[in-house]
Amino acid sequence: MIADTSSTALTDRQRKLSQTVREFADDVVAPAAYRYDTERRLPVEIIAQMGELGLFGLPFPTEVGGQGEDYVSLCLAVEALARVDQSIAVTLEAGVGLGIMPIFRHGTAAQREQWLPDLTSGRALAAFGLTEAGAGSDAGATRTTARRDGDEWVIDGSKQFITNSGTPITSVITVTAVTDRDGDGRPELSSILVPAGTPGLTVGAPYDKVGWHTSDTHPLTLDGVRVPADHLLGERGRGYANFLRALDEGRIAFAALATGAAQGCLEEALRYAGERHVFGHAIGANQHVAFTLARMQARVHAARLCWLDAALKLTHGKPFKAEASVAKLTSGEAAMANARDASQIFGGYGFLNENTVARHYRDSKILEVGEGTTEVQLMVIARDLGLAS
Repeated sequence: MIADTSSTALTDRQRKLSQTVREFADDVVAPAAYRYDTERRLPVEIIAQMGELGLFGLPFPTEVGGQGEDYVSLCLAVEALARVDQSIAVTLEAGVGLGIMPIFRHGTAAQREQWLPDLTSGRALAAFGLTEAGAGSDAGATRTTARRDGDEWVIDGSKQFITNSGTPITSVITVTAVTDRDGDGRPELSSILVPAGTPGLTVGAPYDKVGWHTSDTHPLTLDGVRVPADHLLGERGRGYANFLRALDEGRIAFAALATGAAQGCLEEALRYAGERHVFGHAIGANQHVAFTLARMQARVHAARLCWLDAALKLTHGKPFKAEASVAKLTSGEAAMANARDASQIFGGYGFLNENTVARHYRDSKILEVGEGTTEVQLMVIARDLGLAS
């Protein structure tokens, strides 16, 4: 079987990191995954251990509390975790890509000093409040508003599907809001940092989701929320451009997560195909099962090459928007297809929630929706080809 870190594009340091996180996933995350899934609770003790491993600080320089690695390293960690538990993987992926990265890229020196040390160490989590009932991919439809009142911003509105927004260690939420409109009524979008626990910020009950039961996801209501004027993140009116960059980067790590899910399904199905005997021989000896596993491997390999290509372009300062969409599209479909095939190989056992494959089957659908639906990725790719969409 093709090794998941065999690419010659990886350094020895990156291979070692991938192996370290893989062992952590197998030894710490996997044994507890079913229990936390049934409890529908984010295990902050595991998040703390991930912080001790330096995972939340991987792509950030040491001077802000990071590990001085790169985006490829973050993606390797996300993929290794997603093999056994997508919820834990997305907590890292969203915590870094949507939580920490906007503050690192666009924050003032004071904002970075205030928030980054706890976030990059995993002692705290940050969230990104973009999506609304009528606004997500269409961010221009944002209805949340923020107005200046002296030395404060006053924010009113609501957000939904916000990851890491209601954990015991959530420290800050970046909220996108309309801060003005031009003469034609087009919104000026800005990003504002809202500390957890700010009066007027209400974190709603967690969603009853099909999958990702361990991942923390809530709706938010902002009713007259007041924060200091210096909590504006980046330039006023640059919120749209800034969140597009965050989403483009996030899609690469999301693709690595989906690749890890596809890899996990392959590993579980391959193991079971060797153990399960019917009519005197292992089911893996049947050509249909063997060919199914071969297709699963092909999907994993293609997905991994896609996210690695996009991540390397990002790391080397090259355009990567279309490549990120290709990676997310390819890996999300690979995860869904491998979850379906693995569940079929397991038969009735693949329908039991205690089985990793069954949880991947539930979890993987969101990989075709979150951080830009399949249709949005097709739109981005079509535009890159010079086609109207």
